[in-house]
Amino acid sequence: MRPLLGNRNFRRLFAGRLVTNVGDSLYFVAATWLVYDLTGDPFFSGLAGFLVMAPQGLQAFAGPLVDRWDLRRVLVTTQIVQAIVILTLPVAAHLGWLSVWVVLTVMPLLSLLNQFVYPAQSAALPRIVEREELVEANSLFSLAYQGTELVANAAAGILVAAVGAVALFAIDSITFAAAALLFATVHVPPAGAGDSDASASADTAAETATALADGGAESTAGSPSDGSDTYRESLLEGVGFVRGTVLAPIVLGAAVVNFVASGATIGVLPAFADTLGGSGAYGALMAAIAGGMLAGAVVASGLDELPFGWLSIGAFLASGCLWIAAIVVDWLPATVALLAIAVVPIGASNVLLSSIVQSAVPDRLLGRVSGLLGSASTAAVPAGALLGGLAASIVGPAVVMMAGGANVLLLAGYWLAHPRLRRMGPADGVETIAT
Repeated sequence: MRPLLGNRNFRRLFAGRLVTNVGDSLYFVAATWLVYDLTGDPFFSGLAGFLVMAPQGLQAFAGPLVDRWDLRRVLVTTQIVQAIVILTLPVAAHLGWLSVWVVLTVMPLLSLLNQFVYPAQSAALPRIVEREELVEANSLFSLAYQGTELVANAAAGILVAAVGAVALFAIDSITFAAAALLFATVHVPPAGAGDSDASASADTAAETATALADGGAESTAGSPSDGSDTYRESLLEGVGFVRGTVLAPIVLGAAVVNFVASGATIGVLPAFADTLGGSGAYGALMAAIAGGMLAGAVVASGLDELPFGWLSIGAFLASGCLWIAAIVVDWLPATVALLAIAVVPIGASNVLLSSIVQSAVPDRLLGRVSGLLGSASTAAVPAGALLGGLAASIVGPAVVMMAGGANVLLLAGYWLAHPRLRRMGPADGVETIAT
C-alpha cells in the first residue's frame, strides 16, 4: 500500500474519488428519501430509482468519447457541472418551487454526468499504477467508494431527520467543487505511455484476445490515436472486444439478476425502511450495504490467488441466503447486520473483476470497455426499480426485497452451470479473457 500512496497522481485521484463519493452518497440518500417523503408512495421512489439508473444504459456511448478526450478534463468538467446542477434544488426550495417533479428532473441529470466520470477513472487508473498494483489499487478505490458511502449514508439519514434533505444539497455542491480541484492536479499519461514490462505484457496479451475475438487478424483500424476512426467504428471496436471474451456471459448474468437484486430493491428500500423506523432506518440500511461492500473490498486483495470462478459461485450463494434472512428477521438491528454481511462477498468479487478487466484490456480500449460493461450490466436496473416500486405498492416492500436475495441465488446457479465462468482462474494470473 505504501508504494501506491507514495504515487502522487494515484493519491490525488484517490482523494478526488473520496470527495466526489461523499457528494454522491449524501445527495442520493437525501433525494430518494425526499421523493418518498413528498409523495408517501413507493411507486415514486421506484420512479426515482429508474431515473437515476436509466442514464447508466448510456455509459457505453460515453466510452468512445472518454477514450478520445483528455481524462483529467473529463473528471474536472463533470464535477463543476454537477456542483451547479445540484444547487438548483436549494434555490427551488428557497423560491417555493420545490416539488417532486423538480427533484425527479435533477436526479437523472446528475446521473448522466456520472456516466463519464467512472469510465474516465477506470481508464486513468492503469496509466498511473503498475499492473501488479491493480488489485490493490482497485481495492483502495472500492474502499473509497464504499467507505464514504458507509459514513455518508448513515450521516445523511441522521441529517435528513434532523435538518431536512434540502440542507444537504448545498453541501453537495461544495464537495463536487472540491473534487474538481483535486482532479485538476492529477497528471494522466496518454494511452500506451507506460514503460514497464508488465504493462507492455498486459497490452500484448489483451491485443491477442482482440485478435481472437475478431477471428484471427488483429485490427489496427479504429485506434483513437490515428485520427481516422469515426465514433461508430470506435464504439463497435469496443463491442467486438467484449463479445469475444468471457466478459459477455458475465455481463449477461449480471444484467438479469440486477433487474430485481439491484433495481427493484433500490426502488423499494425507502418504503421498506419506513416499516422499520423511517429516515433513520433508511440511512442505517444504506450504510449497511456500503459497509458490507467496504469489507469485501478490504478482503479482496487476499483472495486474488483463488480461482475466481468458484470464488464467485460461493460468494453469490452465501450472499443470497444471508440477504433473504435479513428480510425475514424483520428487526432493524438484525436486518442491518445480516444485510451488511450479505454484500461482503459481492464487494470482494466486484473488486477482483475490475482488476481482471484492467489487466487484460488494452489502455486504448479501457474507456469503451468500461462503459460497455457499465451499461450492459445495469441495463435492466432502471426497469427493475420502476416495476419494483409498482410491485411494492401491491404486495408490500418486504416481498420485493426477498426477491432480490432469491435473484442472487440464481446468479450463483448461472455461474455454476456455465463452464467458462466456472473454470475462471485466479484474478492475479489472468492474461487473456478471450473465450
